[in-house]
Amino acid sequence: MKKPSNLRTWKAIFTLINFGITVVYAADFDQLFQANWAPHHILVQGAQIALSLDSSTGCGFESKNKYLFGKASAQLKLVEGDSAGTVTAFYMASEGPNHDELDFEFLGNVSGEPYVMQTNLYINGTGNREQRHYLWFDPTMDFHTYSFFWNRRTILFLVDDIPIREFANKEKKGVAYPRSQAMGVHGSLWNADDWATQGGRVKTNWSHSPFVVKFQSFEIDACQLSPDGADDPVVKCGKSGQFWWDKPVVKEVNKQRKRLLKWIRHNFLIYDYCQDVARFNDGMPRECLQG
Repeated sequence: MKKPSNLRTWKAIFTLINFGITVVYAADFDQLFQANWAPHHILVQGAQIALSLDSSTGCGFESKNKYLFGKASAQLKLVEGDSAGTVTAFYMASEGPNHDELDFEFLGNVSGEPYVMQTNLYINGTGNREQRHYLWFDPTMDFHTYSFFWNRRTILFLVDDIPIREFANKEKKGVAYPRSQAMGVHGSLWNADDWATQGGRVKTNWSHSPFVVKFQSFEIDACQLSPDGADDPVVKCGKSGQFWWDKPVVKEVNKQRKRLLKWIRHNFLIYDYCQDVARFNDGMPRECLQG
């Protein structure tokens, strides 16, 4: 599937408005991140961080700071070969039962089958907003960039700076929107063979372990809160227009974004919770009913 002719235009425009990115190299991993699960399964290899999963455990890391609004990115190279049952996650999340969360989850595949990329949002502790896509490349062959762009108006999920999903602020129509809880940046690799591959029908083949996923080129340009949690995120980060990501987006960006989102939906979207009438037989989520 060839990419749309306006892809280069979109990426050029997004680069122009996305100035001032703070690039955090792997050499700074220990300053920015900490292991929060099985540190012996996390290996820093020069410019790359390798996470491994075997029959004993997976592993994960989290940022030492939390952020409210901005852009966070990482490059990932996913588990090669038969990765059925495994899940690689790159996500942002606040804490507590009423947490907010933005997810990229990569559901392992049987050799020869395509990876499934699942995105999801939790707002005030409520999720169930999954979309699933195939990718237009093999994510195990090379590194690709996965990003969250988040401001008070919209949330974008991007792959190689191509928008694949948008969640717009519809608070005026009674739809909850994450705008007050600061979130940390996380990565993890774990076993989920009860649901991850073909609905749990295909289990993890541990003879292929350890499964390894690699991260590199972390980029975070966001409103940073103090590690001790003393900052009020709404006070520090909530003033309209004080950061680049909260500036009015030019019409041309909106136009290109809508075209690319439409192209992605037509060619690569395989599941959308807003179209799952059987699942929500008591009523669709409110955002699915809003124009």
